[in-house]
Formats: sequence, structure tokens, C-alpha cells
Amino acid sequence: MAFTDLGDVRLFHTDDGPGDGGPGDGHPGDGGPGETALLLVHGLGSDSHEWVQHIPALARHHRVIAADMRGHGYSSAPETGNTPRAMAGDLARLCAELGIGSCVAVGHSMGAQIVSHLAVEHPSLVDALVAVDPGYGFAGPVADAFPSMIERMREDPLAVSLANDRWTSNRATPEWLREWHRRRVLGTPPHVLLQAFEAMFGGPDALGVRHNSDAYLSRRECPVLTFWFDPAQAAWEAGLLKDPRSKVVVWEGSSHRLHEERPAEFLLVVTNWLRSLSS
Repeated sequence: MAFTDLGDVRLFHTDDGPGDGGPGDGHPGDGGPGETALLLVHGLGSDSHEWVQHIPALARHHRVIAADMRGHGYSSAPETGNTPRAMAGDLARLCAELGIGSCVAVGHSMGAQIVSHLAVEHPSLVDALVAVDPGYGFAGPVADAFPSMIERMREDPLAVSLANDRWTSNRATPEWLREWHRRRVLGTPPHVLLQAFEAMFGGPDALGVRHNSDAYLSRRECPVLTFWFDPAQAAWEAGLLKDPRSKVVVWEGSSHRLHEERPAEFLLVVTNWLRSLSS
């Protein structure tokens, strides 16, 4: 079934690949019969179609679950509670429903917050984590701008979200990709855009600002592969990673959507890293 009813929310998801999603032999990435599932998590104002360039290749050797978060895509949109923490809880329940005992959680932007919550609050579920230009750990002028952005979003969530979306691209971003994401933002309920953004960057425990994220992200015990286009952000996160198998990748010149701009290279780096975890 492409939909799973979790009670307060109904999630759309796809389930591809040969693996059974169980704990297997404890070595994610080896392509064996007990392969740990890959859980792909999109960003704010997007949906699981974000991973269409990656799913076919990953599903050759992995069970791949790609879900629309609450309030996004084909999933239902509750009136309240559309936050990264709630979305992580949804994914934990979805994994239980699908019989997934452990996974490699891959998250882009807001999705990186979601999978980090999953790794901290449900550590037995997350064998390894991939964060793609994460929406956490901002400091300085960027973090200082969040309160005023949230105030403007309360008046017009869609206009501010579209302006934010324009920031996510640069000259390396294909025009079709910019338009694809613009249309996804337009299709996301405004109250979801506001609630999720405020929880990410304005709440008392918002991981989007560094004074909240330092201690919390340090609680991730699993190996982490993280991609950044900003070397300064990459250097900051490198100091938080606990497992020696963790790796930080910097792609200067790319945009926030680096995994969609460079899908073949992204897949190569991810699959090689997963393979290294079993060696």
C-alpha cells in the first residue's frame, strides 16, 4: 500500500528494492539479504519526489522507503503539530508498521533535522545517518534574521516561503529544478509552511540555531555522512560527530539542492560510504 494511516496523520510513501528492512547482519550498505532499509526524507515545502533521481539506483541493492512528511505532498495535513519532531515520530511509527527494525536515514534540509531527531530519540532505529545541506546549526547574521522572517511568515507564509526557496538555488541549479521546487512550495498548505519553519528556526529547542543544535546533535551516536556547500558550516559540524566513521563532504559552488544538481556523484559518495561501514 502506498498510504499508511498512523491515526492522526496518513502518510504517502513508496517502498522499493529487494531488502526486507530488518536488522540484517548489522552492516548497512553490503547489499546482502538482510540489508538495512534506506529512509529518504525531503525538505520543507517539498515531497518525496525529491528523490526520483536516486531511488532507482539505490533500490537495486537496498530497500528504499521515501515518504511525504505530514502536510506535504500526498500525505494529510493536520491543522497543528506540523513540526520536525512530530515528523520524526511519524517516521518511527511508519517504520514499525512496515516491519523496519533499523535503517540508514537520509535527510535533506528540514529532513536532516527530522532524521537527527530520529537518531537521538530512537537510536536503535538509526544505524547511520546522511544529512544533505542540513537545516540546522546556523549562527551570525543568518540566525539573527530568523525572528523577523517568522513574523513576516505569520502574515504571508507563502510569499516568504517562495522568497526562501529562491535562496536555495544558484547558477549551478538547472531552471527545471527551480521551477519544480517552486511548484512544490505552492502546493504546500500555508499553515504547514509556517508551523514547520517556526519549529525549525524559532522555537525554544529549534535546531536551526546553533545555540540549540550543538548539544543536541552531539547526542547522535551513529556514523554520520554530511554534505555542505558552505565550508564554515561543514567545519562546525565536523566537531560534533562522535563515530570515527563519520565523514563531512564539502561541495563549494553547489546550491542547497546539491543532491539534485549532482545526483550521480551524490549516489557514488553515499554508496561508497555505506560500503565502508561494513568493511
